Amino acid sequence: MSEEKVYLRPITAADTPKIVTWRNKDFVRGNFIYQKLFTEEGHMAWLREQVEPGHVAQFIICVEAEGACREIGSVYLRDIDREKQNAEYGVFIGEEDALGRGYGVRAAKLMLEYGFETLHLEKIFLRVLEDNAGARKSYTKAGFRLIESKRESVELEQGVRNVLFMEVRRSTWERTKNNAGAV
Repeated sequence: MSEEKVYLRPITAADTPKIVTWRNKDFVRGNFIYQKLFTEEGHMAWLREQVEPGHVAQFIICVEAEGACREIGSVYLRDIDREKQNAEYGVFIGEEDALGRGYGVRAAKLMLEYGFETLHLEKIFLRVLEDNAGARKSYTKAGFRLIESKRESVELEQGVRNVLFMEVRRSTWERTKNNAGAV
């Protein structure tokens, strides 16, 4: 695993061209349930309608090495339900050479910390395409566990694909954090 520092910064409207470029790359888009091409107009609407009112908390993943910051992707909590105290997690690494280097695991741990400590959530869940082994491995390393009883199938460009659900509960995260040290 890389030793560079990984940190998150809040997304801004100025990030829109990067987000659209990253999200439209085939290796990113093909692993999402929502596979339509992104547009700058659509992303600006997302920021206005979802991020600004607080339904979504979205950040840019930054990797710092030798004093320089490189932006490599985005991480978010969406459909934040403050009453039920849960949200859905999502991430994408848009720079292909940043894949498989542990950045996604570290970004997920930072986002879990934010969700549990800042937003006071009790549960953070995600949906992942069953055949996306790399993402599943990354999510497991970050602390997500498979919900055995919950699965679905979706019709995508590539045909029917199975969707798995994973989650982390605050109580489990706190035990893991206290036993292994902070993120």
